[in-house]
Amino acid sequence: MRYFLLVLDQGRGVILHEEEFADGSSSLQARFRIEREKRFTGDIEVIVLGASSREVLQQTHARYFQTVGQLIHSAARLLREQAA
Repeated sequence: MRYFLLVLDQGRGVILHEEEFADGSSSLQARFRIEREKRFTGDIEVIVLGASSREVLQQTHARYFQTVGQLIHSAARLLREQAA
């Protein structure tokens, strides 16, 4: 299992920082440090997600890696596939 720390600007919908860790403890220490640093900085979200690879993470948590337009396109495609 790998751990991925993401720092997101929710207002702009972009990843500001991404870091990979081999263990959960280190990833959480980094998360808490960044949360303290960014606590007064607008619409920032700091998260740690676990996955076997970044590719898997992008599939299971697509909303963090895709634009709103890409998410809408993916949702529309899924709806068309279900209707067929």
